[in-house]
Amino acid sequence: MTEPAGKLSFQVLAHRTDAHGSVARCKHAELSLDTDLAGRLDAFNPAELLLAALSACMIKSIERVTPILKFQWRGVEVRVHGVRQDVPPRLESIDYEILVDSDESEQRLALLHDNVRKFGTVFNTVAPGTRLSGVLRRADGRRADG
Repeated sequence: MTEPAGKLSFQVLAHRTDAHGSVARCKHAELSLDTDLAGRLDAFNPAELLLAALSACMIKSIERVTPILKFQWRGVEVRVHGVRQDVPPRLESIDYEILVDSDESEQRLALLHDNVRKFGTVFNTVAPGTRLSGVLRRADGRRADG
């Protein structure tokens, strides 16, 4: 498959291994999937995979924009919580908390959060169909001057 000029494409191959699970492969990576109707504790189920993809998107957005913004930081943690409705089955809401280990000002933290919301591919894919809300704050809870 050829892509239009300037477009990125992504490919994942998944296959069922047995009644308890499946495997997804991409590039040189492999991920066990919880596709067992009874559930599994040792693999991500589809909803958890979506939340993990959203988390990875937020972290990757931070990795991408911090050099441009000259934003100084030491680490990041993303906590995501999704609520599923039964009929029709879907995630009706996703709440997140991005904890950034940084001494930057509150205004700079807000700027970083704006960039995460504007430029995240998965974020912008999920947002139109799901109530998606959250905060970006300093990891240790301190408020910086500014």
